[in-house]
Amino acid sequence: MWRSWGEGGIPLKNIKHLAGVPLIGWVLRAALDSGVFQSVWVSTDHDEIENVAKQFGAQVHRRSSEVSKDSSTSLDAIIEFLNYHNEVDIVGNIQATSPCLHPSDLQKVAEMIREEGYDSVFSVVRRHQFRWSEIQKGVREVTEPLNLNPAKRPRRQDWDGELYENGSFYFAKRHLIEMGYLQGGKMAYYEMRAEHSVDIDVDIDWPIAEQRVLRYGYFGKDKLKEIKLLVCSIDGCLTNGHIYVSGDQKEIISYDVKDAIGISLLKKSGIEVRLISERACSKQTLSSLKLDCKMEVNVPDKLAVVDEWRKEMGLCWKEVAYLGNEVSDEECLKKVGLSGVPADACSTAQKAVGYICKCNGGRGALREFAEHIFLLMEKVINSCQK
Repeated sequence: MWRSWGEGGIPLKNIKHLAGVPLIGWVLRAALDSGVFQSVWVSTDHDEIENVAKQFGAQVHRRSSEVSKDSSTSLDAIIEFLNYHNEVDIVGNIQATSPCLHPSDLQKVAEMIREEGYDSVFSVVRRHQFRWSEIQKGVREVTEPLNLNPAKRPRRQDWDGELYENGSFYFAKRHLIEMGYLQGGKMAYYEMRAEHSVDIDVDIDWPIAEQRVLRYGYFGKDKLKEIKLLVCSIDGCLTNGHIYVSGDQKEIISYDVKDAIGISLLKKSGIEVRLISERACSKQTLSSLKLDCKMEVNVPDKLAVVDEWRKEMGLCWKEVAYLGNEVSDEECLKKVGLSGVPADACSTAQKAVGYICKCNGGRGALREFAEHIFLLMEKVINSCQK
């Protein structure tokens, strides 16, 4: 499996977080879970992209400067890759800018190539858009219809529309690529569902894509379950990690009202919220926050405490969410069904989670994670109703 991505107009776009996950993470998850590739590779010349790719389970091909120029094409990079990998017979070139890709799409394309004998297959989407010729000053003064008769404009339901390449992926056999083609030979298209066809080229696409991926994206093999318990680390998540000491040696901490509202909303929706800390922080100080949450402090083994809470409530791990930010949270983050960290969490914690907040700890991260939980729970409910 091969992939090569350009950055376009957004700096380090391929690892910018989309709905809490690096952009390349969405397609890597789909590719790896599809089970149709002997190996999954990321082609890059950037250290940060390499680190993220490996974090998601991909191998990395460090492409040369010769195929990393602004004028270089994906085909140039693929040919270079094949020069180092004689074992590869079929290449799937997937673009990171298609975060709603699902494993089922890739499985069907692999079947088309292996069982139906196609040399190349590429992705398309159906659009119902009327096209008109461009007016060029000094050459053409009026526009002309290109795919309709204005006197008999069809209704959408009476018109099949047209197929457009959406750039999500291009599959081709080795011999075709070595001839300089990604499309050719016995050729076919694969029509993707419109809701799965998302292409991110500019910043303005980002918020739209986030909403689309939360609704239609692929979240992994394990079926999402309804969250019943959220455990939040106190230091660095509920608070910003700063501790102030008064003249009479009393501990003072601060938190964001938005996070308190997030806790209240979670509880109103039936989700239990509990707080945990490895530090021997003052329960009296925490009680004064009036969050009405059960808490445990001075905890040497957070996983053991969360496991005890889980069993007490009769929950499986998939029904537990955890918001942490430190090395001591890593095991909990890896174990639960839904995990998150603030934007300023340590790198170890960030590598262990499924969602990275835009907000820092003590500055709205908990409220943001709560909103993420609500969106995913809506997805769970909708899937149960189908």
